[in-house]
Amino acid sequence: MNKKVLIVSSSYRTKGNSARLAEEFYKGAKEAGNEVEFLSLHDKTIGFCRGCLVCQKTKRCVISDDADSIREKMLHADVLVFATPVYYYGISGQLKTLLDRCNPLYSSDYKFRQIYLLFAAAEDGEEAEQRTLANFDGWVVCYEKAALFGHVFCGGVNDVGDIEGNPKLGEAYEMGRSV
Repeated sequence: MNKKVLIVSSSYRTKGNSARLAEEFYKGAKEAGNEVEFLSLHDKTIGFCRGCLVCQKTKRCVISDDADSIREKMLHADVLVFATPVYYYGISGQLKTLLDRCNPLYSSDYKFRQIYLLFAAAEDGEEAEQRTLANFDGWVVCYEKAALFGHVFCGGVNDVGDIEGNPKLGEAYEMGRSV
């Protein structure tokens, strides 16, 4: 069965290392026959959550910006894929801000069941991978009907293009094909 896949890249570098992982996942998911949309946050305006919780009653955020349309796409996707650079053992601020603004999804009848994380860091240690996963998992566990189905971590990449030729690109592609 073909799935509706939404890939959200939070890299501000359009050809950055985490964005490249997202591109490979996209290729694999598309080749597998899925309907795939690639969305980059680098040109989006997303304000910080105010913590007012109005959205739990209205299923809409009181702030009107690009988070509205992204959240709507997330609501109707079968599969969510997030790509992020790692900053200080965590997901990027851009992605964290978007996820905070997705609070209206919590009380909605969201469709997604599978969540994937693609992330790249200058540090190559297991600690960077584990801490980032723990950071991201705080959001995932709030959505009881969904789960983290997989992740690809590529450490040891810093400058744009460092990831080229890395086998992690192939892992991202194969993960996309398996969706």
